[in-house]
Amino acid sequence: MNIPEGLKYTKDHEWVKIEGNTATVGITDFAQSELGDIVYVDITTVGQDVAEHDIFGTVEAVKTVSDLYMPVAGKVLEVNAILDGSPEKVNEDPYGDGWMIKVQITGSADGLLTAAQYKELIGK
Repeated sequence: MNIPEGLKYTKDHEWVKIEGNTATVGITDFAQSELGDIVYVDITTVGQDVAEHDIFGTVEAVKTVSDLYMPVAGKVLEVNAILDGSPEKVNEDPYGDGWMIKVQITGSADGLLTAAQYKELIGK
């Protein structure tokens, strides 16, 4: 199970890379493995302010659809365009090419988990 140090995590299985006041967000390796083969990513919140813990999109796997929850309050700046034609990138490279959104942070990131805390959460 890949849980990189240097990233922050949520209890909803999103990861966050914070650079200044911008955050890159995706789902964790654990989340994509639990979902199985991802066939569609639906994010229509570009340009919108989304509150922490609110839904910013959905990810569809072969057997289920799962909501994506905003890890920090902010404005969605960009959606990863690669995922339109290649949603499997989330399975193949969840922390790289499989990122989902970039966010201008407007709230606090204090509630996020460290890698060690996330490992404990998922029992790894």
